[in-house]
Amino acid sequence: MGINMIINYKKREIQIKIVYYGCAMSGKTTSLRSLFRVFNKENLVTSINTTTGRTLFFDFGILQLKGSEWTVKISLYTATGQDFYASTRPSTLYGIDGIMFIVDSQRKYFKDNVTSWKELNFYLQEKIKELPVVICLNKRDLDDLIDSKEISESFGLENNEKIHLIQTIAIESSGILEAFKKILGMIFPSILVN
Repeated sequence: MGINMIINYKKREIQIKIVYYGCAMSGKTTSLRSLFRVFNKENLVTSINTTTGRTLFFDFGILQLKGSEWTVKISLYTATGQDFYASTRPSTLYGIDGIMFIVDSQRKYFKDNVTSWKELNFYLQEKIKELPVVICLNKRDLDDLIDSKEISESFGLENNEKIHLIQTIAIESSGILEAFKKILGMIFPSILVN
């Protein structure tokens, strides 16, 4: 089970929080909107944007998955990628149960991805070893891409079986649901996520 989830036995409700994290323009907002689009709930995503349409603080939405006896409320956030608003990132990470780390797969952003990963590790310290993490290698439809082995090596994941890499193309919703199911399966390991 997630380390920060809230369980309300009276309402038979579980609340969890997942944050999409990554460098600027990696596709965090697009990934979040694509997930909500898969569930036909794109209108439930709230964005706080700059005047140029970039994420100011975060994007936010809640998905509810109803089972026969319990409801799971999943609060989904994006952390801003813009360095100007970097001070808002730690508060977005407060109380999380899982991380979706979005990698911009274009080789020219390799260093930005590594910097963002190191920053996330700095903010979470030892907690990152306990948290479910899915790394989405996004923008796989473009040219001159970083391969998954390079990401694994540069992020120090060679022997880490707890972190999963999934290839995504957020603008096409490709791999988005697979990544979401993977992180839910990691947060709730005893429940088969279909």
